[in-house]
Amino acid sequence: MSRKASERERERERRERERRERGGEERKRRERASRERGERERERRERAREREESGREERATREAESA
Repeated sequence: MSRKASERERERERRERERRERGGEERKRRERASRERGERERERRERAREREESGREERATREAESA
C-alpha cells in the first residue's frame, strides 16, 4: 500500500472513530433526557395522587364534623 493510501485509510478510520464516539455521546444525552422526563412524569403523578388523597381526607373530616 502506498504511503498516501495508508494515510487516507488512517484518516478515514479516525473520522469513523470520532463519528462513533459522537454517536455514543448523542445516545447518552438522549437516554439521560428520556430518563429525566420519566422522573418528572413520575413525580407529577405522585403529587397528583397526594393531592387527591389529602382532598379525600379533608372531605371525610368535614363530613364527620357535620354528622
